[in-house]
Amino acid sequence: MRRRAGGVPDDQGTVLLLTIGYVVLALLLALVCADATSLYLAQKRADAVADSAALAGADGFVLRSDGGDPVATLTHDGVREQAADVVAAFDDVRLVTAGTPDGVSARVTVGTVWHPPILTLFVPDGVALHATATSRNALD
Repeated sequence: MRRRAGGVPDDQGTVLLLTIGYVVLALLLALVCADATSLYLAQKRADAVADSAALAGADGFVLRSDGGDPVATLTHDGVREQAADVVAAFDDVRLVTAGTPDGVSARVTVGTVWHPPILTLFVPDGVALHATATSRNALD
């Protein structure tokens, strides 16, 4: 550290180093926040696709008569076929499972992989995302 006349330390230039450090830290924080927002939106998109596929899967019922009353029963194949048609419209989402646990509800799980839009050292390159949704048919 240099000294001025009279023995007083010269602090010129030290504030610049602190400012540069804080700017770098702020930029890193902004990049990580942008990646976190992108991850959140990707998960919400997967949730929406799962909801849509489950709703479509609930329409994959077989209508039969039980003592004169109509009964709508879901089948695994019907749910899977309807859900696969919806998921096929999205390039980056795949159908993991689709079926009916009780003959009345359609349960669909979809999966996708999120990649950060801005690569940083603190964010992983790819994160597997899954979303599960359940829908019931309206004819029960």
